[in-house]
Amino acid sequence: MRRVVVVGASAAGLTTAEALRRQGFDGLLTMIGDERHPPYDRPPLSKQILTGQWGPEHLRLRPESDIEALDLDLRLGVAAAGVDRARRTVALADGSTVSYDTLIIATGVRPRPFPGGRGIAGVHVLRTQEDAVALRDRLGSGRRLVIIGAGFVGTEVAAAARRRDVDVTLVESAAQPLARIIGRDAGRFLTGIHRERGVRILTGVRAAALDTADDAVSGVRLEDGRLLPADDVLVAIGSLPNTDWLRGSGLDMGDGLVCDAYSRCAPGVHAVGDVARWFNPLFGCEMRVEHRTTASEQGMALARNLLNPADAQPFAPVPYFWTDQYEMRVQAHGYLPGHAESAVLDGDLAQGRALIGYSRGRHLTGVLAIGMPFGAVRAWRTAVARRTEWAAAASLPAPA
Repeated sequence: MRRVVVVGASAAGLTTAEALRRQGFDGLLTMIGDERHPPYDRPPLSKQILTGQWGPEHLRLRPESDIEALDLDLRLGVAAAGVDRARRTVALADGSTVSYDTLIIATGVRPRPFPGGRGIAGVHVLRTQEDAVALRDRLGSGRRLVIIGAGFVGTEVAAAARRRDVDVTLVESAAQPLARIIGRDAGRFLTGIHRERGVRILTGVRAAALDTADDAVSGVRLEDGRLLPADDVLVAIGSLPNTDWLRGSGLDMGDGLVCDAYSRCAPGVHAVGDVARWFNPLFGCEMRVEHRTTASEQGMALARNLLNPADAQPFAPVPYFWTDQYEMRVQAHGYLPGHAESAVLDGDLAQGRALIGYSRGRHLTGVLAIGMPFGAVRAWRTAVARRTEWAAAASLPAPA
């Protein structure tokens, strides 16, 4: 393994490259990124960037000197266009090709578009630095923002916009925002927080079309016929893995690039981060996790396995994510989607401080903490990692 190509100048891609160098890889290391920026952090896009607390210069994951120290063949501002696995080459959009012994795909995801929304002024998605700055510059007191989709991105943007005195309406097709992931109780609690802060939340209804005037958005028309006037619209209806460029490669793609427990997709080809769907033996299922911490951990695990194949270990993390909603931090450990049951294990939601447990089958598979410090949740993370019986979870001592 003398030539490693990382496609995706993302947190996952950068962490993988750093770990390879740190553990002794001294061969040719190429990193390809379709954006012109060096690797940067995306979670602040819906928080500090939109509120104006940070400028884009605060997003860089590493100082320029640290990137230079990696001795990368860095190809920024050019997208990967295809893979020839027989020849072990990656084709780039500028017509060039790059050879590899090992290919690491870290291309992440892109926002799912709203039908007919492309090219209309005032219609936004949120994935890149440019997306965030464009939306930030439109937010101001009295302006009307309609957000289609009340998931984590939608609710984080709603919170940031309310801090700037924007009139915000959230449109959610489900009966309860966030309930599919974090359960009805936690979803109801967070919905109440947003309503207390003045966010208008419409549930159980879909956005049908965008109204325009003078080539700019003027409103969102709902399926039930209502029209929501808008100066700006954010489309936050989920994401799509960036795998289109891999068509014809023969790689298995189904809601992400399918991998085994070692992040391996095919001989010489691996995937990390948001684009990867891999088998997590701790939970006994495939998962694709769009969380910053998991992306970095997967990159480090892959580098270790590539350089120590005789001692390779499956990647079996307890995923972690957080979301900031106004002054409150919500954090979760484990795998919450598809849970069968949830219950408050500590605290009281009515007091704004609670820990909720989640189960799939007989085991505790995740916990969600609202208004608690990270340290207070650490013991519960351990309980998830140990596959604690769900029946015993409620009797665990509350952290000090």
